[in-house]
Order: sequence, then C-alpha cells, then structure tokens
Amino acid sequence: MLKVQIDETEFQRLCRDRIADLVKEVEAELVFWDSAELKKRTCMSWNTIQELFFFDPRFPKRKIGSKWYFPARETRRFLEQWLIEQPML
Repeated sequence: MLKVQIDETEFQRLCRDRIADLVKEVEAELVFWDSAELKKRTCMSWNTIQELFFFDPRFPKRKIGSKWYFPARETRRFLEQWLIEQPML
C-alpha cells in the first residue's frame, strides 16, 4: 500500500499561484489584433500574409476606416487550421 502526504498549505499556495498566472494570461490576451500584431504573431511580412492566406474567405478580418482588425481567438484558430492544411515539402 502506498501512502502519500502533502503539505496542505503549500498545495493551496501552489494552486493560488497557478490560478493567478492563468488569470494574467487571459487578461493579457488581446481581443483584436491589428496588422502589426498579426505580422508579429505569424512571423510573416505583410506581403507574405497577403500571398498566403489574407484573401482566404475563411480568414476572419474586418476593415474599420483604413485599418484592418482581426479577432484574436478566431484568427488563432484559423491560423492553426491553415498551417495543418499546408503541404509538407
């Protein structure tokens, strides 16, 4: 038989610390990306983005005035799926 003992106070501290870290991550997540953030997140130039996926009808984007905005969550999901779809060379 195996018996495990944990320090309840230390366990609670570790849980609180992890929860605090996760809350910070969520709060730091942007709702929208602009073109500069999209370039940063993809490590691609604007020309490359336009050549590869910008005009894909599934790519979520909105133009407000003269500036493009990209909903962060939907854009991330699209990019993950788009990458999977790319042929391996």
